[in-house]
Amino acid sequence: MLVRIDQEKCCGAGSCVLAAPDVFDQRDEDGIVVLLDAQPPAELHAAVRDAAAVCPASAILLDQA
Repeated sequence: MLVRIDQEKCCGAGSCVLAAPDVFDQRDEDGIVVLLDAQPPAELHAAVRDAAAVCPASAILLDQA
């Protein structure tokens, strides 16, 4: 799995951090998403898919290949 984020779309809700804190974080100054791991291990894939699903701005893009 390859994870990409669109920081321009991010609204800073933080739902991705709650769903997958090992993969996503937020900038202190504005809450915009920060990608910690673009290729997370298999055991985190379900959490990353959940994070993408709950993102209100659809700012998380996943390549399942």
